[in-house]
Amino acid sequence: MSDAWEPQDGPSAAELDAADELAHRRKDFVLDGPDVPADDGDGDGSGGVEGVVYLDGNSLGALPRSVPARLAEVVEREWGRLRIRSWSESGWWSAPERIGDRIAPLVGAAEGQIVVGDSTSVNVFKAVVGAVRLAREEHGEERDEILVDAATFPTDGYVARSAARLTGATVRAVPVSEMAASAGPSTAAVLVNHVDYRTGELHDLAAVTAAVHRAGGRAVWDVCHSAGALPVELDASAADFAVGCTYKYLNGGPGSPAFLYVRREAQGRFDSPLPGWTSHADPFAMADDYVPRDGAARGRVGTPDILSMLALEEALKVWEGVDLAAVRAKSLALTDFFLARVRTHVPPGMLTSLTPEEHRRRGSQVSLLCQGELEGKAESVMSALHARGVVGDFRRPGVLRFGFTPLYTSFADADRAARALADVVLASRREA
Repeated sequence: MSDAWEPQDGPSAAELDAADELAHRRKDFVLDGPDVPADDGDGDGSGGVEGVVYLDGNSLGALPRSVPARLAEVVEREWGRLRIRSWSESGWWSAPERIGDRIAPLVGAAEGQIVVGDSTSVNVFKAVVGAVRLAREEHGEERDEILVDAATFPTDGYVARSAARLTGATVRAVPVSEMAASAGPSTAAVLVNHVDYRTGELHDLAAVTAAVHRAGGRAVWDVCHSAGALPVELDASAADFAVGCTYKYLNGGPGSPAFLYVRREAQGRFDSPLPGWTSHADPFAMADDYVPRDGAARGRVGTPDILSMLALEEALKVWEGVDLAAVRAKSLALTDFFLARVRTHVPPGMLTSLTPEEHRRRGSQVSLLCQGELEGKAESVMSALHARGVVGDFRRPGVLRFGFTPLYTSFADADRAARALADVVLASRREA
């Protein structure tokens, strides 16, 4: 943080909340905000913490209020009474494509290019292998290298190496800043995180994709930490494939199915390494030979996970009428405000922001590195914050992460979190 520990000028949290055009969306989520006292167990509704400030939507989004009733309907009526008829009468069979079309505008995609199902890891595998096969079809077998974001989420790296073993390719890890220059005549595919999960840095999707295309490769983007937090613009950036989870900023619930984007011009040549019966052109023919379906449905594999998928479909209704430009503006305002408040309240030399100051390079989280007397204490600092009703998370070694979900995070939340963080830091200093 800044070396100057001085009060910051600017509007108060109350003033910013009063002017927030997304503030009314907060009521659509199950939140025990600052105006709701925590229960201390004595049954009178009073407690030592004034509700919970939830800043971990970058790991698990809050529950949209309408989801429990919808899930009850699915279980009691569609499964309980209609049973097998729900595959047709309740639209279960078409859910992966239908929900994909609901996600499409949130990631800048036209309809017919996203299918929902499986996990992020499984979809990354499909996309990377598909990208390698596509590049080789176009440029030959000399395309034998997969470039991977050097700071990638670990699973993406594991999956990329497995995809390389399957295709006879090799993996080379490079920083995203060097990805464009590193792509060359051997490049088959690149796998890049749109937002760095550890630091919150936002990478230039359009520029990296364009450079990879100039080199003859195909680009696969992991948009887990950007979908629902900022405009992604997959179509405009000419991304070939993209994979995203739905349980973070899209609020689909724990373990909700991921999504796979396959650019329209690549769909007819997408050779998935996981062909399954539901992606067959005639699935109920039960034919021995595999003939893929048209469109993004080629990305389907087995029977859809209906309960979590329909919970996701209901959760996505909170996005109806939401302007993504307003979401991005609020995200930046929230993170600016939080950083300013931390500078105001936390003594210098204790925390350093790993999250870029420049808006064009910032996602929707703030990552703070514990230093000085706090070095190596991220886990205990976050535990102390939880005890004060502020929920974020940490990543070893020494990184505190705070995710700001514009649909339900308030400026009052950000202010309280910064003050609580200062309390914890000062208490740690006294105990040292």
